[in-house]
Amino acid sequence: MKDVSTSSNRQSRNSLIYPKKRPSPHGIQKTNKSPSLLASYARRSPRSAKLALLQQQQRLREAHYCRKENVLLEEEYRDEIRYYMHDMERFTMSSTQSMDQQPEIRWHMRPCLVDFLVEIHFTFRLRPETLYLTLNIVDRYVSRRIVYIKHYQLVGCAALWIAAKFEDAKERVPTVQDLAQICRETYEESAFIQMEGHVLSTIQWALGHPTAEAWLRLMCCGPYMEDAKVQHVARFLMEITLFYREFVKYPPSTIALASLTLARYLCGKPRRLWEETDECLEVIDYLDARLSKHVNDLSETLIKKYSYAFYSKAATFVVQYYLQGGRFVRQTLPSLPVTPKRTSVSAATTPMSSTTSLSDMSDDMPLTPTTPTFCSDPFSGSYPPDDKENQPSHFEPVLNKHRIETVPEQFLPHDFVTFGRSALHNLNISSPRTTLVS
Repeated sequence: MKDVSTSSNRQSRNSLIYPKKRPSPHGIQKTNKSPSLLASYARRSPRSAKLALLQQQQRLREAHYCRKENVLLEEEYRDEIRYYMHDMERFTMSSTQSMDQQPEIRWHMRPCLVDFLVEIHFTFRLRPETLYLTLNIVDRYVSRRIVYIKHYQLVGCAALWIAAKFEDAKERVPTVQDLAQICRETYEESAFIQMEGHVLSTIQWALGHPTAEAWLRLMCCGPYMEDAKVQHVARFLMEITLFYREFVKYPPSTIALASLTLARYLCGKPRRLWEETDECLEVIDYLDARLSKHVNDLSETLIKKYSYAFYSKAATFVVQYYLQGGRFVRQTLPSLPVTPKRTSVSAATTPMSSTTSLSDMSDDMPLTPTTPTFCSDPFSGSYPPDDKENQPSHFEPVLNKHRIETVPEQFLPHDFVTFGRSALHNLNISSPRTTLVS
């Protein structure tokens, strides 16, 4: 009995001193310290360690700035998020050709509706994404359904209601009673609910549209941190694009990049020529031409909104810049060296070896290698005329010219769209349907 107790005590004492290792459930024995990791740290030079520390601090600053701007973006998923956003913006684009075929709605009525929605959006203090999503829903609905003048304002309010529910906090979303009161009791409360369901079924409940505001936040929170004034000027320019037809066909990513590029130019920041695509420069040209010629015709509601110090008085800055005659000036990248063309030389008259080519004898850039074709004459060493690799290519762009209607004076936004005024269709022209019936 004594021997058994002493042996059991010895075993328990040994188990405490030398604990038994439990096997890993995955079949791999885990160690506390990784020799490869320690070796990698030991191999680092002071310069590389300092560079890694600076990169880590830069990533932490970007993450902190993104969280401050309510942008939750992980670094390892940045590319996948951008690819998904590009796919979604192509899927949720509207068609200007379909909108041109509306029987009653005309493009000069769009600034009136946008001005009305901007005022509601600013009054309820909704998020910036809500306004862009609202106009995207309106454009997609008008691209697929026939909308009459008397229902145009109802569609806009229903789209704003849907976008606010999708983007904003619950306490900020306007109620049906608020919408009915804003429209001066023109529509019943049940009309907003019915139109909401009809709009959602028409756009197939696809509300994940990446707005220009979302793209701008990604661009401003990326490797380059933009100043607050540059961001506010870019937001002002982006909201100008909501009013006019020529900007509807461009994706939100192009609108955001063009607005940011023009805002950086107006604020005197250095340009990034490698980011300025042809599509981006087209949007900049449209914006620059409209602001230089019609800067006094901008929406008074939009100018009032961006004249506050909260937005760095972006509207005042842009209006003064163009009133003083300022314009955007294109700047092209330096031209790269062009590959010289190959000239036909007879092999019988060229005193070179079989391994020597023209590029070996000249000081120019090396030529693109081509595959020679051998003919029946062994002394005719000329190259074939169908050398496609060194022939200049000609490209002629096909321009799709749309008829852009000018806005008559009686349809300017500041003439009849506010809360205290009557509905839009009461002050517009009479419906062509009613004239035909009568």
